[in-house]
Amino acid sequence: METLEELFGAWGNELWTWVVLPVLAVLGIYFTARSGAVQLRMLPAMFKTLTDKALVNEDGSKKSISSFQAFTVSAASRVGVGNVAGVATAIAVGGPGAVFWMWAMAFIGGASSFVESTLAQLYKVRSKDGYRGGPAYYMERGLRKRWMGVTFAIILIVCFPFAFSSLQANTISQSVAGAFGADAVTPIFGWTVGLVLSVLTALVVFGGIRRIAHVTESLVPSMALLYVILGLVIVGMNLDRLPEVFGSIFTEAFNFQSAIGGGLGAVIMQGVKRGMFSNEAGLGSAPNAGATASVTHPVKQGLVQTLGVYFDTFLVCSITAFIILCSVDNPVGASQGIALTQTAITSQLGSWASILLAVIIFLLAFSSIIGNYYYGESNIEFISQRETVLMMYRTLATAAVFLGSIASAGVIWNFADGIMGLMALTNLIAIALLSGVAFRLLRHYTAQARQGRDPVFTADQMPELHGIECWTAEDVNTRRVPVVQKH
Repeated sequence: METLEELFGAWGNELWTWVVLPVLAVLGIYFTARSGAVQLRMLPAMFKTLTDKALVNEDGSKKSISSFQAFTVSAASRVGVGNVAGVATAIAVGGPGAVFWMWAMAFIGGASSFVESTLAQLYKVRSKDGYRGGPAYYMERGLRKRWMGVTFAIILIVCFPFAFSSLQANTISQSVAGAFGADAVTPIFGWTVGLVLSVLTALVVFGGIRRIAHVTESLVPSMALLYVILGLVIVGMNLDRLPEVFGSIFTEAFNFQSAIGGGLGAVIMQGVKRGMFSNEAGLGSAPNAGATASVTHPVKQGLVQTLGVYFDTFLVCSITAFIILCSVDNPVGASQGIALTQTAITSQLGSWASILLAVIIFLLAFSSIIGNYYYGESNIEFISQRETVLMMYRTLATAAVFLGSIASAGVIWNFADGIMGLMALTNLIAIALLSGVAFRLLRHYTAQARQGRDPVFTADQMPELHGIECWTAEDVNTRRVPVVQKH
């Protein structure tokens, strides 16, 4: 097992170091320049679009979920173990400087997130629940390469609903065990947690995207608020250390001797890799949620999903970093993952806080399991429309949650890192080839916004684009969901 873990780890590190990281950085910078720093320039528009209600059909029924609900579905996947255990691991291995590179790549990656989610909206298709789409769909429809879309879909299914959801379940087991003072997850304890998680997961995922959206719409804001409040309390208790914390983040980011055995390269790699695992900018996962929203212009959801990157990294990940750096004098080389965050919190608030953290971890990780599941479902339906295939997928995804609760996470972490690199590379190639379309849509959106209009797009305004199924006048009917009168 150790040999397999080392093999996956070496493969993943080589892929990230020599292929994924350079492509991710170059494309992020290119998208930033080409769009006029859309991720910064249009920040007010992001918040404005977030409040748009779902569009409705002539009979008053919703066309699909709202922009905010799509945001929460993607945030449900983004905000999870990566924000707590992933950030802790980045600091333990790469030092405080890894936080700077996490921030830097979130800003650069915001442009990539805008491009991928705008394209996902443009090339979305209709489904029984409204809309679905994502990288597999714009690979098939925009690039006319179905084989590429199928390849991406398979990689995503292996990565998110199976590998990543198993990790989320494993972290829940570990955090709950830690809350009860156990050094490790016992078989009976793991089976019990796994069974409970599996039942809860099944109750949600067998209900379709609308139930998923309703669950995440409630869970995501509440869990984020709870965790942010906890972090602010600890930061408030250590205000005198904040200048030192910020100083270490910026100075260690460029210290060639700062990381254990790896120098500056290890600092950057940890910040970028753990940052991408958390915010998913350019990875190709969030567009699967972004495509489900009913909006009047593809750019709107591109902007909203970019805001999701900021929400994840600059708010939630930063809270974890501040908790650790304010509480632990020398985190480099400390226990990696959730253990480091637990140590930091309990050292500040006492042992009772480990129970509160277990609740927070449950909310974070369970919502990620739900978001991961939906990403897989959208890609299963891209490959096959057969109901039996979907039911089999739902069963296997639920089983993965159970198995993750009782399994060792080492091999899965390293395997997931490698498969995430392949997934990111495939998506980045696609959005690089289609980015011109996204920037045309951005100019179209901006021209209408400058006139004080609510931007609206229909496919006949760019008839030369191929592969567009939606975006008829019916799809962008600007009527909003009416208030339901009780009788």
